[in-house]
Formats: sequence, structure tokens, C-alpha cells
Amino acid sequence: MPDPSPYLFPPVSPLRTGMLQVDALHTIYWEEVGNPQGIPVIFLHGGPGAGLSPQHRRFFDSRHYRVILFDQRGAGKSTPLGETRENTTQLLVQDMERLRELMGIDQWLVFGGSWGSTLALAYGETHPERCLGFVLRGIFLCTAAEIDWFIDGARWFHPEIHAEFAAAIPEAERGDLLQAYYRRITHADPDVYWPAVRAWSRFEGRRVFLMPQPEEPSCDTLDLGLGRLEAHYMANLGFFEDGQLLKNVGRIAHLPAVIVQGRYDVICPPLTAWHLHQAWPGSVVKMVPDAGHGAMEAGISRELVAATEAFRRFGRF
Repeated sequence: MPDPSPYLFPPVSPLRTGMLQVDALHTIYWEEVGNPQGIPVIFLHGGPGAGLSPQHRRFFDSRHYRVILFDQRGAGKSTPLGETRENTTQLLVQDMERLRELMGIDQWLVFGGSWGSTLALAYGETHPERCLGFVLRGIFLCTAAEIDWFIDGARWFHPEIHAEFAAAIPEAERGDLLQAYYRRITHADPDVYWPAVRAWSRFEGRRVFLMPQPEEPSCDTLDLGLGRLEAHYMANLGFFEDGQLLKNVGRIAHLPAVIVQGRYDVICPPLTAWHLHQAWPGSVVKMVPDAGHGAMEAGISRELVAATEAFRRFGRF
């Protein structure tokens, strides 16, 4: 992973952590970082299913921000890991409201990248009165076209990676790789789902950064959360009507927003960020010329920190 440390704030430990039971099946992990009297902000990780990292706390000056972070249903330290039942975007939005109420927060800045940008928009369009503004990265609107790009558009830039991903599926099923993987990923037999989730996670991970990075050892928590939940949400179009998030952006268009986008992002290509900006005239776009999709790429992390600092100082971007 690239080293973004010149641009991030120093490592910080949580003030508090906890587990919040949100229904009979799911319990979500949360943590609070920074100044209890600071500007409230909710951090939304990507995936879905990727979970939190200690690095995520470092986009914010902990002297001035009160940062709430959580592992979404089925991800990270939340339980049960990789669970797709009772796991929809609408339920994740409800979980955010439960967290907000638990923390006694009236309004907060919403910060999300990749799938986190999807969830940020879904939350904002449902509860605009609870939002101070948005810091969004690597925009993903979970449309059918974007999902098709994620699965099969990969071959235009990474044909060898796509070929390896497809090779794990019998030739007769390769016409719909998403459904072929979804059947395996949701299978009850570990001998069936573990190879599938690991292949899925590797397929994405090798395309995240502009410059190739050494492959990190496989992580069961990441592979199961990411593989299962990404396939689950993509197979169900994010539980949206196609184009819903863009159609409803007017509900939050009065709020400040910055869109940070890697010019060479092959996971969530820049066209989607441009469409969002066009629908949201007051938004600011920061197109990073030397970056792909990763939040920890130097140019991306620099712009994200600049955004949180601008909002801290001016209340806008």
C-alpha cells in the first residue's frame, strides 16, 4: 500500500469503542476518535464489506473533529461476519441513525469513499436535515452500467486479471460472472465459498492503485466481508432503482460537497464523479491527476485532508 503519511494526521487511538445491536441478527462495531466537543463527522468505509482501518482515523485533525467510525453490517468487527441476510442499503442508513442518536449528535459531516460514497448519498437523500456536508471519494452510484464495468470492463485495462477471475468459473457460466460468483459466494459449503470470496477480493485488490503494489497476504476477514457483501449488493443493484441516487441528488444539493476522484480510477471511473458534479452544481471536484482508486494514494489522501481542513476552517470546500 502506498505511504500517505506526509499528508495524514498522526495515528490516534479511539476515545471509546462499542458494539451496537441493531436487530436480532446484526451487531455493529463502532469507535469514537478526537475531540468530544469537535465538529461531528461520520466515516463510511468502502466495499461494501471492506471494514475499518486505523488509517481511516487520520483524515481528520483530532483536535477539532469528533469522528465516529463503524464497521457496516457483515464487515470487520461487526457480527456475523459476511452475513447477507437483513443486509440492505436502507438498513445501513437506519444503523447510521441509531449511531447518531446513541452519540447524541444532531448533525454531522458525512465522509465516504467508493461504496462509502454510495452510502453517504443514500443517507443524505434520506436524512438531509442531519447532514452538514459531504466529503466523497471515488464515486460509485451502484448503477447497472457501473457494476458491468466493475466486472467486465476490467478486461479493457487488466485483461490478465479479468482472465484469471473468469477462469475460476466453468466456461458455460462465464456469460454472467456476477451471478456465477454470487451463487458460489453465498453457498453454504466452505469448500465452495472460500475460493470464490478470495478470488473476488484479489480481483478487486489488484486494480485499486495506479501503480502496482506488492500483494499483501490474504486476510480471511477482508476476503469474506468484501467478497460476500460486494457480490450481494451488486447482484441486487445496491437495493436501489437504477439511477436513483443521481435522480434524488436535489434533496442534498443545497449542502456543501467535495468530490475527490482519481483520474485513472479503473474501479470507479471518473465519468460517474462528473455526472454527480453536473447534477450538483454547488459541488467541488478535485480530479487527482496521478491516482487510481485508493484512498491511501498520496494525491487522494492529500485532497481528502485538504477537504476536512477546509470544512473545519470555513464550513465549506
